[in-house]
Amino acid sequence: MSHEDRLAELTERKQSGLLGGGQARIDAQHERGKLTARERIDQLLDPGTFDELDALGVDWGENGSGERFYGDAVVTGWGQIDGRPVCVFAQDFTVFGGSLSTVVGEKMAKVMDLALKTGVPMIGLNDSGGARIQEGVDSLAGYGDIFLRNVRGSGVIPQISVIMGPCAGGAVYSPAITDFVFMVEGTAQMYITGPDVIRSVTGEETSFEELGGAMSHAAKSGVSQFAFSDEQACLDEVRRLLSFLPANNVESPPFVDTGDDPNRTLDDILSIVPEDDAIPYDVRDVIERLLDNGDFMEVHEFFAQNIVVGFGRIGGQTVGVVANQPMYLGGVLDIDSSRKAARFVRLCDSFNVPVVTLVDVPGYLPGVAQEYGGIIAHGAKLLYAYAEATVPLITVITRKGFGGAYVAMGSKHLGADINFVWPGGAIAVMGGSQAVNIINRRELQAAEDEAAVRAELVADYQERIEHPYIAAAKGYVDDVIDPRDTRARIAQALRMLQRKAESPLAKKHGNIPL
Repeated sequence: MSHEDRLAELTERKQSGLLGGGQARIDAQHERGKLTARERIDQLLDPGTFDELDALGVDWGENGSGERFYGDAVVTGWGQIDGRPVCVFAQDFTVFGGSLSTVVGEKMAKVMDLALKTGVPMIGLNDSGGARIQEGVDSLAGYGDIFLRNVRGSGVIPQISVIMGPCAGGAVYSPAITDFVFMVEGTAQMYITGPDVIRSVTGEETSFEELGGAMSHAAKSGVSQFAFSDEQACLDEVRRLLSFLPANNVESPPFVDTGDDPNRTLDDILSIVPEDDAIPYDVRDVIERLLDNGDFMEVHEFFAQNIVVGFGRIGGQTVGVVANQPMYLGGVLDIDSSRKAARFVRLCDSFNVPVVTLVDVPGYLPGVAQEYGGIIAHGAKLLYAYAEATVPLITVITRKGFGGAYVAMGSKHLGADINFVWPGGAIAVMGGSQAVNIINRRELQAAEDEAAVRAELVADYQERIEHPYIAAAKGYVDDVIDPRDTRARIAQALRMLQRKAESPLAKKHGNIPL
């Protein structure tokens, strides 16, 4: 065979691979409102930067159809996002429903190894019917190989899973291990067992969307951090997320000159946060004023909405924000909000992102369901996450920090570096109205005018115990600040803490209360 013939054969095989399962299946994919694997990669990466791996990989096993497709059911390789390198795989639903064969598993493992060796983010675009049943245990082995690499890469490189079609059975555990899960509404589902199996085992009636759709996991289970209405919006937000993160755990997040003066005063902040701590407000209004140009990428927006977490910048430097949300349950900590915040703090700590905490918390949520649900262990996760973190930790108490929740929310006692409080802030075991019911119970029972006596006792308690200057005098906060200077004071602290270094005693790892 001549050189020309060999080159022609190579071109033919690669052209065949570009069509995946063929034009008819590509058309069917489009009819479902879904892009193909290669179209998704083109939308995700900078134009012209994709280099493919294993384009000629072929499933030589018995798939039952007698068909062979170059590249099999996944496209893998590397490219760039905003000029920064990333590795990517995209499952191809047009080839055997994107099912995982020996070849597919090997290709995915290979590109994950490459991401880890080169220290770049790993992005997986998932659209698969699951294991290729005809290959038996070989297909299951492929999942195990992938899970192993997910764990080895955890906390080393950012790992992002984008669910753009079905993801069922054992396949769901790979996204669950990764740092972020994005889902597309209407086309993406994740579940261990489908509606038919659930109906036969438990008698429960459900649908694919209700069971494992994007909003079910974004709002109810918390498995997914993001849900978007279409594929393009989803991929655009993946690109946006990476702009806040470093390539790996030994680099710093990219600095961006946003043009927003870090010393800008928050002139209207006093009108945003009511003096009466019983009146709710949307903490996002505070966050957006603190961050450069109001640019805040919220994470887990629909889950455990009594706490808000996400990324932004102050003075061009990426920060992770954790804030109690008075608009929901008064900003109280419960099982889900503790898990959500703890995971986010640990992620920030993994990738050298300073954490800014805004505290307005009345305590932990009481109740039998919370106790039986394990609020003790789940609440301890947040304590553990802050105490374990070595990144810069800056905390601002805006209105109140009561009980164990005050300690958990990035307090000085857990190792936070800089702690501020606003002049109207209150720090105590509990609020005055609850405290006097316990401390002054007999006095209130004997009072002729209980309301007047209660008001006097509450005022006295607030002055003697809740007052922010008491905590400042003891060094539990570093300064009482003008709320309008909050952004400037955080920016100054961030600059000072850039050189923060800790050398803890060597240990394999701690035993977080999972």
